[in-house]
Amino acid sequence: MLTLSFRHWASAALLAGGLLGSLPTLADQPPPEAASGFARITAPTAFDHAMIVTANPLASDAGAAILRQGGSAVDALIAAQWVLGLTEPQSSGLGGGGFLLTHDGKRTLQSWDGRETAPAAARGERFIGADGKPLPFSQAVASGKAVGVPGLVAMLYAAHQQHGKLPWAALAQPAIQLAEQGFAVSPRLYTLLVQETRLQADANARRYFFSEDGRPRPVGSLLRNPDYADTLRRIARQGPAGFYQGPVAADMVRAVQNHPTPGDLTLADLASYRPKQRAPLCGPYRQWQVCGMGAPSSGGVAVLQLLGMLARFQLNTLPPTSADAVHLYSEAGRLAFADRERYLADPDFVAVPQAGLIAPDYLAARSQLIDPQRSHGPARAGEPAGVKLSAWGRDAAPELPSTTHLVAFDRDGRAASMTSSVEDAFGSRIMVRGFLLNNQMTDFSFLPEQDGAPVANRIQPGKRPRSAMSPTLVLDQQGQVQMAVGSPGGSLIIHYVAQALLGLLEWRLDPQAAANLPHYGSRNGPTELEADQQLERLIEPLRQRGHEVKLTPMTSGLSIIVRQPQGGYLGGADPRREGKVSGF
Repeated sequence: MLTLSFRHWASAALLAGGLLGSLPTLADQPPPEAASGFARITAPTAFDHAMIVTANPLASDAGAAILRQGGSAVDALIAAQWVLGLTEPQSSGLGGGGFLLTHDGKRTLQSWDGRETAPAAARGERFIGADGKPLPFSQAVASGKAVGVPGLVAMLYAAHQQHGKLPWAALAQPAIQLAEQGFAVSPRLYTLLVQETRLQADANARRYFFSEDGRPRPVGSLLRNPDYADTLRRIARQGPAGFYQGPVAADMVRAVQNHPTPGDLTLADLASYRPKQRAPLCGPYRQWQVCGMGAPSSGGVAVLQLLGMLARFQLNTLPPTSADAVHLYSEAGRLAFADRERYLADPDFVAVPQAGLIAPDYLAARSQLIDPQRSHGPARAGEPAGVKLSAWGRDAAPELPSTTHLVAFDRDGRAASMTSSVEDAFGSRIMVRGFLLNNQMTDFSFLPEQDGAPVANRIQPGKRPRSAMSPTLVLDQQGQVQMAVGSPGGSLIIHYVAQALLGLLEWRLDPQAAANLPHYGSRNGPTELEADQQLERLIEPLRQRGHEVKLTPMTSGLSIIVRQPQGGYLGGADPRREGKVSGF
């Protein structure tokens, strides 16, 4: 089988029969790879029985080992996630949260909410300075105030209780072994450490990530993390109680409360955390059912809105990187993000009109606002059935791109798609017992009100902040899961996932070609084009249609698996990061 090496990207002509076998790849489109800034992977990877894709080779291999032992897709994601918390700590880990979709290989789809919650003492003015203005993000993020109650451990334990096949404790062993024996610093981890200016203020993080001279430990150097191994052993033995109670919990609270900018996390906050099962959010696209995460994630709504508004256009007649395709997609993006800024929040605190936002008649009306020839500029949020726009203030809270995504299918056809995060790179920059704490409180609106109206995503005790995380499963007309998709990338996750789905379902690309697609879109501001992807040629045609255009890095981390009708799986890993497709 073809696999992708960490240090060498394989390139081969792989015959991908069945569902995608006779379909075009990026070779049939204008080549975007010159000066792309990342190594090209030209063919999807195939395995016969089971597959996992993550953002790090060590994590993918750990998950594949679990699959070979008879583990479920959820088992594989748990083992891989524990490794990611070690090898990719800038993106996710024990101190963060996530969203998970599972399918039992028959007809049952579930979604799991492991999003962080605000401490009981949190108030809406948390990030308002003495001058009455919102704090700069850089000041708010690296602080105890930024830390929400982590949810990842509790969510994965709950999912394992229903979908696990191997013992819970066994799933921690690959990460424990790596933490004790050591792993090599990857190029991506090193690059982010070089750019980092606030992590060094934490004594634990400074000792671990940096040499005595203050420089990041170089690529290939061995990192050992016995504290992380000890924390995982506690979780393996005791389940969530090993994390949310006892010494680990006490150290988290102490670190947050004793920070120079202290937060208000308490032992009671940790002990009371509960993950939630929520109804998956599904909608039609062509002959498929696309299923994602509902609120407090905005990803499921926004992805379904984008697809629904674009369905009336014959995108399959347009090259994916043509000015026409970029124009139509960006216009739909403005409309989706306008709604996201206004309505999406924790549904336990706010009446989120999810059904109205993805209703076919509402999307058809919004789609009519897209002029095929001219940009309408910044969009106004719509008014789904029963909702008045003036009832809610606009929320422009940032959501930064340090996140990860994992997808897996096991040999019994069960599937899982999970996005997890600590929010900003290295989270709050507070390191406790070998892992970093999140800064997810900064995903709330810094302003509790806007234009005299309450912001749906304002801070409230026990509330979960809005997210763009978009784990996705695609089902056929019989309700069988056929594809698993997702990406990190902050608020751009929505575009990365929607574009990958268009690549798979509309342009009929194989998984790797869909992951390779150049990115573009609008978050209701400028039309953003991915830099170094030969999209500069689109700037003038788009400006002539009224677009304000911005070239910017767009570092997605797509993980994609497609099930083959004749058996087996095809996978794609985003070449912009260090991902790998593994399986057997």
